[in-house]
Amino acid sequence: MGYEQDRIKEREEHRQFVRTIVRWSVITFIALIGLSTSCSSFYTVPSGKRALVFTWGEITSVSGEGLRWKTPWIQSVEKVDIRIRKVETPADTVSKDLQAVSTTVALNYSLAPDKLKELYSTIGLDVEQRIVAARIQETVKATTARYTAEELIAQRENVRVEMVNSLTQQLLEYHILVAPGGVQITNFDFSKAFNESIEEKQIAEQRALTAKNNLVRIEVEAEQRITQARGEAEAIRIQADAIRAQGGKEYVNLKAIERWDGKLPTYTGGSGPIPFIEVR
Repeated sequence: MGYEQDRIKEREEHRQFVRTIVRWSVITFIALIGLSTSCSSFYTVPSGKRALVFTWGEITSVSGEGLRWKTPWIQSVEKVDIRIRKVETPADTVSKDLQAVSTTVALNYSLAPDKLKELYSTIGLDVEQRIVAARIQETVKATTARYTAEELIAQRENVRVEMVNSLTQQLLEYHILVAPGGVQITNFDFSKAFNESIEEKQIAEQRALTAKNNLVRIEVEAEQRITQARGEAEAIRIQADAIRAQGGKEYVNLKAIERWDGKLPTYTGGSGPIPFIEVR
C-alpha cells in the first residue's frame, strides 16, 4: 500500500515537472517572438538614403532619414542611395563634316528624393544602364552632328554646355537629377589621317606666323636704318650750316689751330712738315 502511494506521488511530481517545463518553454517562445517582432518593427535610414516601404509587396510610401517603424510581417523596406553617382559612357559618333569621333562622357547624377515612389513604380531602380547611359549616347550623337571636327576641338566648352542642357531636360522626365557641373567630356579622338592633317595645318600656320613676324622685324629694322640715316644727314647739314655761318674756311682753320699740339706732321718721302691744307 505504501509502495503504491509512493509511485503515485512520483508520477504526479513528474507530471508537474513536465508541465512546468512546457509552461516555461511556451513563455520563452512567446517572449522570443515578441522580441523578434519588436526588433523587426524598427529600422534605421542612414544619411544620404531613403527607404521604400512595401505593404504586402506593394510600394506604399517613402521614409526619410532616422529611426522608423513598420508593421511586422506585413511591411518590408528597401533602402535607396540618393547621393550623387558617377557613370562614364564611351560613345562613337560622326561630326558634321563626317569625321569619325570617339569620346567618353562622364555624368554625375542623383535620384530625386521626392519622386522615388514614381520612379520605382514606372522604371525601377536600375536607371544607370536603362536610362542614363542610353541618354548619354543619344545626346553625344545629336550634339556632335552639329559641329565639324575642328569645331569640336575649338568649341569644346560650348559642346559640353549643350550636352548638359540636353541631358538635364531628358533625365528630369525620369526623376533623375544632373548634378551642377556634372558632365565632363574626357576627350575627343579622331582618325589618324585627320590628326595628321590637323598637325600639318598647325605647322603651316606656325610657319606663316614666323614668316610674318620676320617680315615685320625686317620692316622695322629698315625703318630704323632710314630714320638713323635721316638723322645723320640732318646732323651733317646742321654742321655745314654752322661752319658757313662762322666764316667757312677761316673757321675750319681756327678749329684746327685750337686742336694743334704745336707739332707739324711729317709725310713719307720728305722731312718737311705737312702744311695746313685748305679744304673746300
